[in-house]
Amino acid sequence: MNTTVDQADFFRTLEEKSDHGKLRGDYSGCDERYVVQQDWQAYTPEQHALWRRLYQRQAKLVPGRACQVFLDSLAKMDAGDGIPRFDRTSEALRRATGWELVAVPGLVPDQVFFEHLANRRFPVTVWLREPHEFDYIVEPDVFHDFFGHVPLLFNPVFADYMQQYGKGGLKASRLDGLPNLSRLYWYTVEFGLMHTPEGLRAYGAGILSSGGEVEYCLSDPRPRRVAFEVERVMRTLYKIDSFQETYFVIRDFQQLFDETAADFAPLYARLREQEVLPANTLLPGETNIPPNSKSGS
Repeated sequence: MNTTVDQADFFRTLEEKSDHGKLRGDYSGCDERYVVQQDWQAYTPEQHALWRRLYQRQAKLVPGRACQVFLDSLAKMDAGDGIPRFDRTSEALRRATGWELVAVPGLVPDQVFFEHLANRRFPVTVWLREPHEFDYIVEPDVFHDFFGHVPLLFNPVFADYMQQYGKGGLKASRLDGLPNLSRLYWYTVEFGLMHTPEGLRAYGAGILSSGGEVEYCLSDPRPRRVAFEVERVMRTLYKIDSFQETYFVIRDFQQLFDETAADFAPLYARLREQEVLPANTLLPGETNIPPNSKSGS
């Protein structure tokens, strides 16, 4: 979907997916790229206080659970005092990796999202969840987008992967490959794990912005943890309303970049001939990587 097609279909689809029957965010002032002004001055003291609570909780949880590059970047961002200003973070990102943040009212059409990523622009939602949504929110808000996603954009290899993903998305929409590509995003950018000398660590934003899954994904014996392989990932369904039943584990960001650099057109054709896999699948011959023995080890 792009901005030249029926936008009513886009909003109707999102409303059907929402848990409250309406789309979060004010889309009335966005431009053709769905970009709005952050209007940082409009955030209330209560919203800044809620941000600080969210930040303080996650900042205590991620050491020993997040990959080191996430922790290093987060420490440099100094985002714990209140909702950050996107323009200031963009200045630092441009110097580090050539990326910038763009403010959006909420979810945007696939084509728009891919175009932003392909041009090294990361869309960040401007609204913040309500206090009663402290532990769980269906649609991504500014805390999920900023705390979960932005730190890794300071890493050159991961930043290049994200741009490559955006370019791949623009092609996938022409090749009937969006369901497959969405699974790749879900199991890497949102819920990816990494092998490190210290044990398994999380790098996915959905994990790192969560109060519960950040420990569950590493230490709980119930989910599968499977070595990353692109075709396997693209066949695997995922959960949107519970902790994941499978996580895919990379060696490092260079592996992620290298293994997704190929032209996916032949892969999409091959995947159309294969059955999709349930989220809890462990295929014959696959190793179920054991969890960490305890937090941070």
